[in-house]
Amino acid sequence: MATFILILSILILVHELGHFIAAKQLKIKVEKFSLGFGPRLLSKKIGETEYMLCAIPFGGFIKMAGDSSEEFKGAPDEFLSRKPGQRARVIFAGPFFNYILAFLCLWMVFYLGYPRNSTKIGELVSGLPAQTAGLKPGDKVLEVDGESVIFWEDVSKKIHVKKGEVIRIKVLRDARELNFEMTPQAKEVDTIWGKKVEVGLVGIKPSQELIKVRYGFWESLVKGAQNLVSMTAMTVVAIFSIISGTMSFKESVTGPLGIFFIASGAAKLGISAVLHVIGILSMSLSIFNLLPLPILDGGHIFLAGLEKIRNRPLAEKTEGIINNIGMSFLIILAVFVFANDIIRYGYWDKFLALFGK
Repeated sequence: MATFILILSILILVHELGHFIAAKQLKIKVEKFSLGFGPRLLSKKIGETEYMLCAIPFGGFIKMAGDSSEEFKGAPDEFLSRKPGQRARVIFAGPFFNYILAFLCLWMVFYLGYPRNSTKIGELVSGLPAQTAGLKPGDKVLEVDGESVIFWEDVSKKIHVKKGEVIRIKVLRDARELNFEMTPQAKEVDTIWGKKVEVGLVGIKPSQELIKVRYGFWESLVKGAQNLVSMTAMTVVAIFSIISGTMSFKESVTGPLGIFFIASGAAKLGISAVLHVIGILSMSLSIFNLLPLPILDGGHIFLAGLEKIRNRPLAEKTEGIINNIGMSFLIILAVFVFANDIIRYGYWDKFLALFGK
């Protein structure tokens, strides 16, 4: 639980800090900076800003002077006194800081080291080419078609592209190097995007043996950036796949309950695993917040852009309707995700079991 709350607090704090710093740079008065919602646990006013720690950790906010039409008085230090581009800058800073946090975390993951599966075979699938050729559990794969492999992912990639072609696999067994030939069987598998692709399979599964991988300080920076770009592309593709219906929304999203289990598992694996989880969640939060939906940062940026194009803001009533629709959508989404997590992690079955159903 402590790891879960810590991760959530870091994500929220960094997000709101982005808004806060951008507002301060533009000399916009920030009245409140809150980590959490609900009853105040701690509160201290420093300068013009009241800093608060509240009881419910699932969120946070900054309150800027004149950030709503009801409170706006036209003072130069109010949020709505700023041009649409400047307001968009303040709004964008939150997701941007989350993205920077994701990069820093991934950079440190590669520098501190992280576990990957070795090339040691853990299990053979009966009737597939590897068993027929004579491979055995415990064999360590050294080469596939003359190319050295270090991690299990390397082995899988090289075999998957060789469907229907004879391949040579060199393994280490009892201090002896042995060579085997086999032809991967072509088989259709489902990708994470919900599409079917044909890959080559020989019927080997990895062992539980792990290798800790570390890189130098600057090489880790490059690796972290590359990993972040790759994950960003995957996330964007996943969003479009969910919208188009080719990827299951139910199977692809998780909420606080899912994050709790992920955080708990990461805590057992060490600091690198925790940093990796923070990095992925921070990147996901950044991208999700930039979606052009009302209430989200992306929705506010969209409205600011629309105001700049029209050279006047939307009517207060129209903006209110849009925001209400957005809030309703997010509430429905939150309820669905939470209910989905309860079913996914078995809590619904346990609840029914209490009543003998």
